Amino acid sequence: MTATAPAQQKITYTSTNVDLTAFHQAFDEALAAVRKAAGASHPLWIDGKAVEAPGRTPITDVSPIDTSLILGVFTAAGPEHVDLAVKAAVRAQKAWARLPWQERVRILRQAATLIRERKFELSAIMAYEVGKNRFEAMGDTEESADLIDYYCQQVEDHHGYIKPMNNLTPIERNTELLRPYGVFACVAPFNFPLALSTGMSSAALMTGNAVVYKPAEDTPWTGLKLYEVYRDAGVPAGVFSFVTGRGREMGDALWQHPGVDGVVFTGSKPVGMRIFHGLSEKWVKPCLMELGGKNAVIVTETADLDAAAEGCMRSAFGLQNQKCSATSRVYVDRKVYPAFVEKLIAKTKAITMGDVTQKDVWFGPVINERAVQHWEKAVAQAGREGKVLLGGTRLRGEVFDKGHFVAPTIAELPLESTLFLEELFAPFLAIAPVDSLDQALAEANKVEFGLTAGFFSAKQEEIDRFFDEIEAGVCYVNKRSGATTGAWPGAQAFCGWKGSGGSGKGGCGPWYVQQFMREQSRTVITG
Repeated sequence: MTATAPAQQKITYTSTNVDLTAFHQAFDEALAAVRKAAGASHPLWIDGKAVEAPGRTPITDVSPIDTSLILGVFTAAGPEHVDLAVKAAVRAQKAWARLPWQERVRILRQAATLIRERKFELSAIMAYEVGKNRFEAMGDTEESADLIDYYCQQVEDHHGYIKPMNNLTPIERNTELLRPYGVFACVAPFNFPLALSTGMSSAALMTGNAVVYKPAEDTPWTGLKLYEVYRDAGVPAGVFSFVTGRGREMGDALWQHPGVDGVVFTGSKPVGMRIFHGLSEKWVKPCLMELGGKNAVIVTETADLDAAAEGCMRSAFGLQNQKCSATSRVYVDRKVYPAFVEKLIAKTKAITMGDVTQKDVWFGPVINERAVQHWEKAVAQAGREGKVLLGGTRLRGEVFDKGHFVAPTIAELPLESTLFLEELFAPFLAIAPVDSLDQALAEANKVEFGLTAGFFSAKQEEIDRFFDEIEAGVCYVNKRSGATTGAWPGAQAFCGWKGSGGSGKGGCGPWYVQQFMREQSRTVITG
């Protein structure tokens, strides 16, 4: 990277050792522009039209960094607005599906181009709206554009998923196609409000489906900007609608609507399982889900302890542990446990905390007060069952009093503690010594989740065994830059096993796009 061309710079979640002078200057300018634009009122966007909901209490979008900062006021949809959006999608989808697949891909590639052109604005919004540091925010944006391009490439490589088949007789012509289902409900989480929203929706769109999109209640502004990207790229009215609303009131109306042909969802396992069980009544509908994680790291006797401690710290406390892929538990060979803990604590103490819109701050707030309370409950349990080695307090004073700030926390716990099993989505890391690799693998696999896992060892036979026996879809070995985090389109497929996923084929990977389509075999008799 150079300091003179920030528009050409590319930040991933593992970028290191780059010249960021121009990057920070451009980010500062974007932050100032976003702050100036904050506080506006925003409608729903259905069938290309602005739609208000008079009489319904709007959603006030505030920054978790400073809850007095109102980012925007967003219309809250009710079931009647969901009905409008789904019916518009049903109408628009047929013409969208009839477009040549090359034209849909062209439009989506333009959307990727627009994301890159607007990346500083988009990243600045996410910094304020989610509490992402600058690198996390820009990584989210860059991943969004790369997801679109990667999925477009899949469609191109498969020639639009149209394949000539064998002919049984000279007078027949057989063709195999994958065709869109129709209308997908896309329900997105707050933590990667652009990348996850874009990945889910773009795969649905480029395969000929229409999408009714519900962003997370905490991140509607980022969701609105995604709508504008698709609109400006040329996605027709009705094919992608932006509908903000509250929890089950609006979300249930969306996925339960009879006009919805499938759901793509990222969020909690309880909500995902409720959608999965309730979606298919008359027939089975596609339900593509990523449902969180409780991700383990195993540190063996032969591990590079400095790399292991660095990797665990980065994955446990990046984005305040509010990642489905975050490290939340570590099992360490007893022989090296004291040395590992010493290094882990030292690296965690060195974290810069505060207002993550500032260039030198790495660790910010959790998303809302509910997340604070969830963290406080875990800390109290850790104090009863084990020992809090670091953190365990709510951060106070100056900037910390303005938002939802809690200290990165490390707790040594007995292996039977439920804090090794339950997803917390808060900056809390459970650690324990183990006596063998057998015990470590058994503990790692004990949970109902199976998203990511990390391993640190110098022995190839141990690495091979880890890959063979770990019950997780995204596995990393000796990754200093993030023990369980950092998946990127085309590099690591993001597939959850067990309670972490729904289809066995994850986003960022080569088998994701075709899940938004179904087969149709066509035989034409020519004589």
